This record gives sequence, structure tokens and C-alpha cells, in this order.
Amino acid sequence: MRRLSREIALQVLFQIEYAPQISFDEMLALFEDKKDMAAIKYADEIIRGVQAQKMKIDDRIQEASRHWKIERMGGVDRNILRLATFEMFHAQEMIEPKIAINEAIEIAKIFGSQESASFVNGILDQVVRNERK
Repeated sequence: MRRLSREIALQVLFQIEYAPQISFDEMLALFEDKKDMAAIKYADEIIRGVQAQKMKIDDRIQEASRHWKIERMGGVDRNILRLATFEMFHAQEMIEPKIAINEAIEIAKIFGSQESASFVNGILDQVVRNERK
């Protein structure tokens, strides 16, 4: 169920970024008839949380990424990084980093490019290392 929630959240976050005139409530409504309502509820929590903490999340990602400006990252990769960082550090029920990173890698394999999984792994690993300093 959580994987499905993350996949929905990724798709909505991506769409909101590129079509901001569409509200995330409208985007979530597209999934409601096809999905488990518990999955929709958790996806909604992720989306709202990422939106509320976006500046802090982006700062963490940028600090971990020495060679890439966040705005130059691929949209899918950037939003996978955001949702994983939210789950690790800002969610009401924070997810253990190794679980969040593994989930992000698996989602990157589905929605990202060939390089996405290793890119996401490297950045999230550095986000966690920076937190432990």
C-alpha cells in the first residue's frame, strides 16, 4: 500500500510542478476510483507534506548534491528525492532511511531514466550522511 501511495504522490508532485494551475486535490481525484483509499490518504499526506516543507527539503537535497543544481535535475528524479527526504525527516511517522532509500530506488527504476536509480541512491545516501554530521 505504501509503495502505491508513493507512486501516486510522485505522479501528482510531478504534475503539480509542470501544471501548477491544477490543484493536487484535482490530481488526487483522478486516482480515487482506481485505488485503495488508504493509499490515497497516505499519498495525500506525502504531497501536502512535501509542499509544506519544500524549501527545507530542497535545501537538504541541494546540500547533498555537489554537482547538480536541484532545478537542473530531471523532474521525476527531483520529486522522488523530495518525497523520500520528506518521509525520512519531516513525516509524522518518519521512515527509516534505508527503507525510504530502497523505496525511492525501486520507484526510480519504474518512473525514471536508466540512470535514475543510481542517481537517487547517491543523493539520498549523502542526504542521510549530512544529517548524521
